[in-house]
Amino acid sequence: MEQNPQTQEITKSDESSYEAKDIQVLAGLSAVRKRPSMYIGDTSLKGLHHLVYEAVDNSIDEALAGFCNKISVIIHKDGFITISDNGRGIPVDMHPKLNRPAVEVVMTRLHAGGKFDKKVYKVSGGLHGVGISVTNALSKELIVEVKRNGKVYQQKYQYGKPVTELKIIGDVDPKESNASERSETRSQVTGTTVKFLPDGQIFSATEFSFEILSSRLRELAFLNKGVKIIVEDERTDKKNEFRYEGGIISFVEYLNKNKNPLHKIIYSNKGKNGVQFEYALQYNDGYQENVFSFANTINTYEGGTHLIGFKTALTRVMNNYVEKNKLKGIKLTSEDTREGLTAVISIQVPEPQFEGQTKTKLGNSEIKGLVDSIVNDSLSSYLEENPQIAKSIVYKCINAANAREAAQKARELTRRKGALNHGSLPGKLADCSERDPAKCELFIVEGDSAGGSCKQGRNREFQAVLPLKGKILNVEKARLNKIFENAEITTLVTAIGTSIGEEFDITKARYHKLVIMTDADVDGSHIRTLLLTFFYRYMQPLIEAGYVYIAQPPLYRVTKGKMTKYVYNDKELEKMLNEIGREEVTLQRYKGLGEMNPQQLWETTMDSDNRTILQVTIQDAVEADKMFTLLMGDQVEPRRKFIEMHAKEVVNLDV
Repeated sequence: MEQNPQTQEITKSDESSYEAKDIQVLAGLSAVRKRPSMYIGDTSLKGLHHLVYEAVDNSIDEALAGFCNKISVIIHKDGFITISDNGRGIPVDMHPKLNRPAVEVVMTRLHAGGKFDKKVYKVSGGLHGVGISVTNALSKELIVEVKRNGKVYQQKYQYGKPVTELKIIGDVDPKESNASERSETRSQVTGTTVKFLPDGQIFSATEFSFEILSSRLRELAFLNKGVKIIVEDERTDKKNEFRYEGGIISFVEYLNKNKNPLHKIIYSNKGKNGVQFEYALQYNDGYQENVFSFANTINTYEGGTHLIGFKTALTRVMNNYVEKNKLKGIKLTSEDTREGLTAVISIQVPEPQFEGQTKTKLGNSEIKGLVDSIVNDSLSSYLEENPQIAKSIVYKCINAANAREAAQKARELTRRKGALNHGSLPGKLADCSERDPAKCELFIVEGDSAGGSCKQGRNREFQAVLPLKGKILNVEKARLNKIFENAEITTLVTAIGTSIGEEFDITKARYHKLVIMTDADVDGSHIRTLLLTFFYRYMQPLIEAGYVYIAQPPLYRVTKGKMTKYVYNDKELEKMLNEIGREEVTLQRYKGLGEMNPQQLWETTMDSDNRTILQVTIQDAVEADKMFTLLMGDQVEPRRKFIEMHAKEVVNLDV
């Protein structure tokens, strides 16, 4: 017993020692499996789909080099996913230094690839040599097949390590290949197929989303003229085929499909210092900005120097035109020039510097000035040559500037009246006692009646309640100055605490759960859509951060004897009645939340241990934008067609 202190002392000393022997060298792909988020961003749904993008980017690089015109992605029922192309195929001959097949080197070694010099690929998205090897490292199983030299080569891997040698499994079949499209002989038929199963021990979710993949693959089809990209889901029999001959012009047409364009699409494609830059833009009569930026076909949704250069040039060109033509003595801001703008910019850089392995932001300092120069020259010339279009665009920007000034005055006025003042909260708000935003929930409730029940039934410690009176403003049809004049919206903005517009700051959010709670009827759905439109258009970072939720209140209360159960839809009700029988059953249908007493509301919708709430996410930004424009915009005909198409799917209709 007396030796125990000594033993403890020695142990402590060992723990605190830091010597050469403590330096670990992670061999092969061990580093990836140890710290996967360093390579793919995270291990959630986003990181899972990044594995697919790494494989697809290799195929796209083949397309950029002019050797691939068909890419296929198939989601299988067993959790596997297959990516195949008709490019040159990964080399299968022996690597001169490592004495292993080149395909094995590519699949198992970090920083191994053909894109470090510019001999094989002049421009590429895969630059670090970590792409497909990372996909392999984070897969439970991966099979690669290569078509070259008239043969089909195959190798299998598990957890990033080869479990078979590279072997020939047969001859290529010209009938099932790209030969019919490119008139090739058997020996000329080439391509790569990668099939993998993500490692469930690494990822929190391993189910691929057809919508997320379709969004990315559609983008790639727009950015690569003439390349056919097919995505197929064997689980649901869904299939999308993308091929666009118009490139990014077709992309802008697609984005503005249900909007009212002010002019034809302005397009430019110019090269400078080995860099190729193209843009397509078109203004519409709406108030929302929609700008997508790409570098070497990678979606740089965090922007970068190419986007800064574009925005800078756009603002300067518009201000120069205003000054030159003496239209109005007002200085346009960057925000003014982007109201109602739909634009796609795409740059191809031989040596891009992405900020991080996930490549979401371009960092090349020289690109800003280069893009600025190209856009300034081409857009200035276009406006000079097309005075009618120029005037319609510039007047749109001037109206935006006037609205901005009006919004500023409205913002100051609402502040003086007490709204939007961080020192005071709206009287309608029943706040919670907890001050840690991460633990707080705000229930945005339809009507005072339901609001009263919520206030009584809630947990006052961490649940706040904000009742809204009637339907809020449709922000799809309103500028920011009109939004500040709407009492319900200013109340909502004040309660959330982040402000809005230029002053929006997500760090000031007072609640990290914003739960939209509306009735389960058509009016409730409309209010919910109005709120979602507002969050998407003016507080999108809240959705991206996962703060916005939709409550799922029950539709029926079923009582039989001492048993009481809540049912959330008609299908569930039918199933329950078949199980318990229909005799002596009392059925209560809740037309609205106000019909529930506080206890019932707590048990079914507010109790975090029992409730079901849906988290709002943006899986496909392009489709989300289209949907809000269609449902809440000015165009009646597309909305009518949508209603006719989906009328039979309507549930809980009150008549």
